[in-house]
Amino acid sequence: MKIIILSDTHMPKKAKKLPNVLCTELDGSDLIIHAGDWQTLEVYQELKAYAPVEGVRGNTDSDEICDLFGDKLLLEIKGYKIGVVHGHGKSRTTEKRSIEAFEQEEPDAIIFGHSHIPLLRQFNGVTLFNPGSPTDKRRQPEYSFGILNIKEKLDFRHIFYNSKE
Repeated sequence: MKIIILSDTHMPKKAKKLPNVLCTELDGSDLIIHAGDWQTLEVYQELKAYAPVEGVRGNTDSDEICDLFGDKLLLEIKGYKIGVVHGHGKSRTTEKRSIEAFEQEEPDAIIFGHSHIPLLRQFNGVTLFNPGSPTDKRRQPEYSFGILNIKEKLDFRHIFYNSKE
């Protein structure tokens, strides 16, 4: 099972279209997970032409996105529990807020966004994954998104690239 993981697309403000490298990976994916800050419904509609889409709303999303998606989501995929949250809030770090959002659920992995900083690490047996942003790298050296392959285990990886064309 191939899952594309996105966050912080911020379209159309930061890009008029999805980057070609992302579109290539979207083609043939089984599921797309978006961790918020889509900004407009058009992003969702474009993504769902590739595969089913699950996601959460972020702190900059339109009313249409906020009406479609909640603040957090717990997916069960092939026996794994995967939490999804944007990660915005007032105190603590984005990572800590994301972990706290799922304290009661005991997920195998937590996907979050907000910071635009790619991250893949373990915390108390839970995989933490931030895909970064495919369209707004901020101070990061490259744009990025994630791929999760599920076979006998969860296999997360980042795709990094220099141009959002």
